[in-house]
Amino acid sequence: MCQIPLAQLKGMPHLKEKGANKNPDMGLLTYPVLQAADILLYNATHVPVGEDQVPHMFLTRDIAQRFNMSVDQEIFVLPDHILDKDVCRVRDLKQPDKKMSKSTKKELACLYLDDTDDNIAAKIRAATTDLGVQPLEYAPEERPGVSNLVMLYSAFSGKTVEEVCAAHSGQLAPFKAALAELLIEKLRPIRAELDRLRADPAYTESVLAEGTAQAQQEASVMMQRVQKAIGLL
Repeated sequence: MCQIPLAQLKGMPHLKEKGANKNPDMGLLTYPVLQAADILLYNATHVPVGEDQVPHMFLTRDIAQRFNMSVDQEIFVLPDHILDKDVCRVRDLKQPDKKMSKSTKKELACLYLDDTDDNIAAKIRAATTDLGVQPLEYAPEERPGVSNLVMLYSAFSGKTVEEVCAAHSGQLAPFKAALAELLIEKLRPIRAELDRLRADPAYTESVLAEGTAQAQQEASVMMQRVQKAIGLL
């Protein structure tokens, strides 16, 4: 954390989005640094992120580069982000000007991996789109609600947004029904696997314990390199 000026952290976009950049709490202020530590500790070279996390990846690279320069060694890898430009920001189903967030208090605003078939259908049916009858199109700035649904269909079907719009050129209601059916089909196996894991906590805990041991071993090696570089070993 000593590698990053306070002013740089206060200028991070996530603080501005929450209106907390003038007087942020420590959790919001420092979590990008903790995120960077998790990435750098395990020598990650590429990190899949959403659009809102790209500035955090730039911060991570900045921290790594500053530390490497301060000790005149290549201790940390400078990781690159992986961004799927077609699905870089999934939007809130009720307020498509905002990103979808699992912390939302609106029941129909967010899709969850363990949603029931009925829940998925209800959420897509109630998703905010446009008033009036217009052709289906992908125009994120002009029609964020419709475009969000088109993007979801594209992501889950493997088709381009142009192909989705061409195949569903009629009314929005039939398109929403088709999207709900697609999501139900794709999410049902994931929900089934979640149910299986929840029904077998002993297995889940054993996997977590094995992963923890492996992570601790890898982290220990990196921490020894860092401590040696700064003269603590």
